[in-house]
Amino acid sequence: MNDALPAAWWRHDPTLLRVVTDILAFELAQARPGRPPPAPPWPRTCHFIHDLGADSLELLGMGTALAEALHLRGGDVDARLLADPVLEAWVAAARAGLEADGAQAVTFRTSGSTGTPKRCSHALATLWQETEVLASLLPGRVRILSAVPSHHIYGFLFTALLPRALGVDAVIDLRAAGPAACLGLLRPGDLVVAHPGWWEALARLQPAFGPDIAGVSSTAPCPDALAGDLAGAGLRLLQVYGSSETGGVGWREAAAAPFTLFPYWQGADGVPALARRLPDGAVARYPLQDKLEWIDARRFRPAGRIDDAVQVGGTNVFPGYVAEVLCMHPAVAQASVRLMRPDEGSRLKAFIVPRAGHDSDRAALGAALAAWAGERLSTPERPAAWTFGKRLPRQASGKPADWIIDAE
Repeated sequence: MNDALPAAWWRHDPTLLRVVTDILAFELAQARPGRPPPAPPWPRTCHFIHDLGADSLELLGMGTALAEALHLRGGDVDARLLADPVLEAWVAAARAGLEADGAQAVTFRTSGSTGTPKRCSHALATLWQETEVLASLLPGRVRILSAVPSHHIYGFLFTALLPRALGVDAVIDLRAAGPAACLGLLRPGDLVVAHPGWWEALARLQPAFGPDIAGVSSTAPCPDALAGDLAGAGLRLLQVYGSSETGGVGWREAAAAPFTLFPYWQGADGVPALARRLPDGAVARYPLQDKLEWIDARRFRPAGRIDDAVQVGGTNVFPGYVAEVLCMHPAVAQASVRLMRPDEGSRLKAFIVPRAGHDSDRAALGAALAAWAGERLSTPERPAAWTFGKRLPRQASGKPADWIIDAE
C-alpha cells in the first residue's frame, strides 16, 4: 500500500480500534445467541476472558473472524492473539498484520437476518473508488456521527474510509446514545450515518435541523414519506442503494426520485447484472440482488428482491438471477433454479416450464438452454440438470417447492 494513499485507514488509531471492536463484538454475539456481549465501544483494557467471559472456543472464533475480515495472513497472527486476549493487544496485532500484508482487501459478513451470514470480500482499491465518489457528493463535512457498526460495508465506507477522503478526524458513535441525544450534538458541517429504522425514530421527535446538516441512509429502502419529512425538517438526506456483494450502486437525494448509478457502473446488456469498471481499468460483472426498473441508461428504481446467493464451487451465485436469464429465452415461460440436494450433486438445477409449441422435444430444448446459458452465465452459474414440466413445483401453501431431478 502506498504510504501516500489515504485509504491506509488502519493508521488512524481510533478507526482501527472501532473496526476491530465491532468485528469481535459481532463474532461473540454470533457464538452466544441470547447472551450478547456489552455493546461497543469497549475500553482498550477489556480482557476477553475476565471481562467478557469468553471461553477458548469463543476466543478462537474471535481471532479467526478478525484475521478473515482484515486478511491478516501472517503465520503468527493466531498465536499473538490467543497469547494476550486483551483488546489493546489485538488492535496492535491487527495493525502490525495490516502493515505487513498490505491490507489489499476487506471481507464483510452480512447480518444473516435472512439466513446464514455470507462473506463478501472487496479489494481496498474498489472500496476507495466508491469512497471518492461519496466524498464528492458530501463536501464540507466536519464531523461524522454514526449509528451503524463499522464492520459492515456501509459503516466501513462511511466511518473508516470516508473520513480519510474528507480529512475528517472526528467520528462520533451514536449507537449508545440514540436519536434524541443526536439532536443535541448536531452542528453545521455534520454528517449523520444511519439506517431507515433509526431515521424513523428520529423523525418521531419532530426535529428541526440547523444549517448545513447532512445525513445518509442505506441498508434498506428509506420510505418516501420518511425521506420527505426529514427533508422538510431541513436535512439534506443522501440515500445510497447497494448491497454487501456490490457495495454502493446508486444514490439519490429527493424522495421518490430514481437512483443515479455511480459513474463506474453500467447496466450489463439487458440481463439482471451490472458491469463495474475497476480502478485498474478492467471490467467485472456483478449479479444483482434486486430487479431494477431502468428509467434510462443511468437511472433506475429497485423493483423487488432476487433470490439470495448460494455457493457453487466456492463462488457465490444467485439462483434468481440465473432464472431471470433463462426466462429471456423465447421458448421459456417460467423457470425455477435451485442448488442441488446433497444426494443430487453440488451444482445448480433448473425446472423449466416451456412456452406453448416448444415442449415437444425436451432433449432439444435442454440442449438449446444449455447453449444459451453457456453464452450468458459463468461456469458456476450454469445449471447442470434440467427438468421440464407444465407448472413450477409448489407446496400446498403455494410457496415454491423443491423437485427431484428428471421427475417430470
